[in-house]
Amino acid sequence: MKYTTLLIVFIFSLAFNAYAEEQKLADFLRSFDYDTRIEMKAGVRELVDLLHEGKAQLIDIRFHEEYKAWHMGVGTNIPLDELPNRLDELDKNKIIVTACPHKDRAIIAMTYLRTKGYETMYLKDGLIGLAEFLRGDNAKDFIEQTFK
Repeated sequence: MKYTTLLIVFIFSLAFNAYAEEQKLADFLRSFDYDTRIEMKAGVRELVDLLHEGKAQLIDIRFHEEYKAWHMGVGTNIPLDELPNRLDELDKNKIIVTACPHKDRAIIAMTYLRTKGYETMYLKDGLIGLAEFLRGDNAKDFIEQTFK
């Protein structure tokens, strides 16, 4: 009897948690407006400024193989499929900026993290845009200011 009661409590607990997660996403969607649409996007220049100021953490959500093939030298690689299990690597005191080559996976990661209570944006120009920006003098300035 004791085990049956514990099992029932456990099952209800799982169901409640699933419902609560669904509600967080529903709440995010219900509150979505024009301001949210603007606030959720970070341009390359804005990201660079936030990183220089120590206000942001860049999360590269590409697969490990993509990251090994090339990466920017700044940020943390947490593939999208590993994100739920690696939340402890995120700094709750910073804006989390998610990025991938374009922006599709970054948007998914940003949405997920917002439902978890993080202040999050996605890099609207993608890592391709960041690589394009960080050439020549911009690269030199970025390295000098970011890694003082």
